[in-house]
Amino acid sequence: MRINLTKKDLVNTIYMQVGFSKQISEHLIDEFFFLITLNLKKEKKLKLTKFGTFFIRSKKSRIGRNPKTKEDKIISKRNVVLFKPSKEFKEFINSKNE
Repeated sequence: MRINLTKKDLVNTIYMQVGFSKQISEHLIDEFFFLITLNLKKEKKLKLTKFGTFFIRSKKSRIGRNPKTKEDKIISKRNVVLFKPSKEFKEFINSKNE
């Protein structure tokens, strides 16, 4: 089993299981990801029931150090996306059934 799940894998799964054409399947995946990113950027939080919650957290600027050269550098402030899995997702991951 492969470690990474690619967009192509998702398209092929929809194509095989649902029966949509590959072009429609790819468009569906693209729209799904676009809606997630758009909503997350606009609302700063996105909850997918029985999966988890994505949210944006702001990080302040700070001083970092290059471990190779020991040179100090300022790391600019930025937003990061965090994910908190739902209770159902955690239970599914930790269940003994395959």
